Amino acid sequence: MTIIPKERKQRKNKQVADEKAPLLPSKHQEEEFDEFNGGSYTGAVFNLSTTIVGAGIMALPATMKVLGLVPGILMIVFMAFLTECSIEMLLRFSKAGKTVSYGELMGETFGKYGRIALQACVVVNNVGVLIVYMIIIGDVISGTSASGTHHSGILEGWFGVHWWNGRFFVLLFTTLGVFAPLACLKRVDSLRYTSALSVALAVVFVIITAGITIVKLINGSIAMPRLIPEVPNLTSVWNLFTVVPVLVTAYICHYNVHPINNELEVPSQIQSIVRSSLALCSTVYVTTSFFGFLLFGDSTLDDVLANFDTNLGIPYSSLLNDAVRVSYALHLMLVFPIIFFALRLNMDGLLFPTAGPLSLDNKRFAMISTGLIAIVFVGANFIPSIWDAFQFTGATAAVCIGFIFPAAITLKDPHRVATRKDKIISIFMIVLAVFSNLVAIYSDAYALIKKNSSSPVS
Repeated sequence: MTIIPKERKQRKNKQVADEKAPLLPSKHQEEEFDEFNGGSYTGAVFNLSTTIVGAGIMALPATMKVLGLVPGILMIVFMAFLTECSIEMLLRFSKAGKTVSYGELMGETFGKYGRIALQACVVVNNVGVLIVYMIIIGDVISGTSASGTHHSGILEGWFGVHWWNGRFFVLLFTTLGVFAPLACLKRVDSLRYTSALSVALAVVFVIITAGITIVKLINGSIAMPRLIPEVPNLTSVWNLFTVVPVLVTAYICHYNVHPINNELEVPSQIQSIVRSSLALCSTVYVTTSFFGFLLFGDSTLDDVLANFDTNLGIPYSSLLNDAVRVSYALHLMLVFPIIFFALRLNMDGLLFPTAGPLSLDNKRFAMISTGLIAIVFVGANFIPSIWDAFQFTGATAAVCIGFIFPAAITLKDPHRVATRKDKIISIFMIVLAVFSNLVAIYSDAYALIKKNSSSPVS
């Protein structure tokens, strides 16, 4: 996990000790441990896959428009390989130092401030991600006019405009009826069923997109897609680099690897679980990118979901559009708790670094959970510039979590277990992450300045 762990479990396959807890657990703790025999392999794969596949899936088809199909697909596969390398490094160093969380490993390597830096990055990243998820859910279900043009939401299209399908009420109902109950679960393994359903809904989106594409291919209404990028001028070369941040952050899941591992019945399975999750997500990413770009071609928008707001040119187009949007909104609702789980533990680590296990303190658990849910809700409803802010902070925090921190641990090599190959890969990861950050910051700043300069002065 991303904090010095406060929940350590003792099982026949693995013993985990809390440095702040007594050497022997209390009777209450023993009873809590006895009723949980460890997480399953399948549940762990779904939880880690759900951590990876969030809103980013909708941005990947647009990367194909810039890079072309062949380089784009190769980049998706390459980033999965690089992510696997970074997670393997974290797990290897954790094993060598007998640490059971990402935060504890950072603390062991770089001291208190290393741990705090990681916790702060996870909090910033996850708060931003969850606010964006809630904004998207509101846009899909109740509609939006943020771009100046009104796009009807699902409920508005079905029932017309009413007070109960307005944005505020929809998000309030979703928060109280879906997010809050799921946020009350204290174990990551408890989310395995919602995670499985979340992955299934992502697959539903892929199947619908593939089906529409195949129908249009049979009709002959799809043109040959661009296989390689077009670079007629210097601006086109720069555009190639603007997709790097999307690809670099596509597989960020590092903050949930340790808590999933800590709950496994057979902890030695974690490497296989990571590979299975990355393989599953890579398949979803590649098929989404391939069929999404094949379907919409050069008309592919930055968020491909927006392409499903128009006539697809096939029978039952409106029904299929609604099916895509409903499945995607439900998918994000079920991704929310797995991201929130890491956010709550890291916030607890920042606010109460010397307190006991969070799961055993119901008052603290409820206070942090309620506060964080309220922050996300307010951010999604009342802060119009929140998306612009997290375009900067989100990309920076995500690449630190996924690549800069694992690479820095490997280069410092506190236990002398890193190979020459590890250090070469680590240097490459840092260069890629820094470059990705610079590109993201520059492109976002340029877009923001251009947007403000083109706005009419009142």
